[in-house]
Amino acid sequence: MADRLGRMFGTEKDRHNCPFYYKMGACRHGDACSRAHNKPQRSETILFKNMYVSPASMVGPGQRAPSLDEVEDHFEDFYEDVFEELSSPGTKGQ
Repeated sequence: MADRLGRMFGTEKDRHNCPFYYKMGACRHGDACSRAHNKPQRSETILFKNMYVSPASMVGPGQRAPSLDEVEDHFEDFYEDVFEELSSPGTKGQ
């Protein structure tokens, strides 16, 4: 029995634990997910929740939606800034 449960853990057959969260550390359903999100005690991965906000999500009523090229340029600029900052030596978050 334990052997069978061990093979199912973190797979689609596991009805209790979220396989996507198990593999990626994040789930698109968030707290609304019907499966358990087991957070590891330790990890070498850092997850910055909601760090990037797409300009497409900030469009209000009556405003022009940004083009796909504008959204891609915005993301690339953001990614480049974050990559350069996190790649530089020193203490972060100050």
